[in-house]
Amino acid sequence: MTLTDLGWSTFFEEAFSRCAKPGWVPARLIRDNKITYGALTGEGEEYEVVMSGKVYHDAACDAELPAVGDWVALEIGTGDLDHVIRARLPRRTCFSRKTPGRSTEEQVLAANVDIVCVVTDAGTDLNLRRMERYFALIGRSGARPLVLVNKSDLHPAAQNAEAAAQIRALCPEAEVLVTSARDGANVAAVRRCLSPGVSITFVGSSGTGKSSLVNALLGEPWQEEGEVNEVTGKGRHTTTARELVVLPGGGILIDNPGIREVQMWTDERTLREKFLDVAEIAAQCRFHDCRHGSDAGCAIRAAVAEGRLAKERLEAFLKLDDEVAELKRRLKKRKMAVERRAKRDHRVKARNLADRRELEAELKPRTTHS
Repeated sequence: MTLTDLGWSTFFEEAFSRCAKPGWVPARLIRDNKITYGALTGEGEEYEVVMSGKVYHDAACDAELPAVGDWVALEIGTGDLDHVIRARLPRRTCFSRKTPGRSTEEQVLAANVDIVCVVTDAGTDLNLRRMERYFALIGRSGARPLVLVNKSDLHPAAQNAEAAAQIRALCPEAEVLVTSARDGANVAAVRRCLSPGVSITFVGSSGTGKSSLVNALLGEPWQEEGEVNEVTGKGRHTTTARELVVLPGGGILIDNPGIREVQMWTDERTLREKFLDVAEIAAQCRFHDCRHGSDAGCAIRAAVAEGRLAKERLEAFLKLDDEVAELKRRLKKRKMAVERRAKRDHRVKARNLADRRELEAELKPRTTHS
């Protein structure tokens, strides 16, 4: 194994050269154990490592802390000394979502991946509105989108083909494959997307067969596979943590636990790129700030009435647009709160320093007299 096999490139080489010190080596994080991490070096050596205090305190938020897929500068400990992450290298790509709930935190799902592979099926899991969310997040990440309409053996060929066509219509640049880990359909096509150094992460709902696909790509039962419910065709959730593994034929895979909520962490520009059909029609509205409700001269309402734009597509865009705007508002509010807190802490420190100096000035003559 070499660094190149792990995804090393000139981008990371240049970043490492700017921070490296004697005794530090590049390594890629393959596992997050909450307190420690698993790290893999170019020699194929795996270490259990800890994060240095500097790396922790330099991170402005949790999303800037090391995550699975990150490259780090690692100091190999000797004897009883820990192996320590001394620096996290800049990310080339980052696939993330907003942390579930009302938090305004970003949750990193996979760092430095070339392909984000969404696994769904043509049955009950197929949800085009959720796919729109995935495409928006992938667009912001910098990775390429790949969608697998999996478990094709459970559905008629026409149903699988229709599901694939609907997904392609949402994102023409995405590669969409109809697959089945059980009978091996198109698994070879997934392998062809990978080569030494290329990283892919699998995401999707629980029970869509991600673990079975991972095992098929590895050629061995690396992930436990859940039993399939005969009524729903779903398998029980089996992946419990993110983990990076190097595939025997080349390529790097990061598996993710099932995702229940695809919460937005993107910006207006990326969202509009993923809804170009809506954006192009909206540009024809009479007023530039048209809300596409009761405003006069709304091209969007006309397109829906004439059947040129699906009502569901418009509603999805408006909902995501509202979510992005709300996230932006809450991030701004949080930034202002942090700045106010920093100013308050600065004033408190300045006042405490002044009080201390005043006290020292009062005590100094007494000390001299005694």
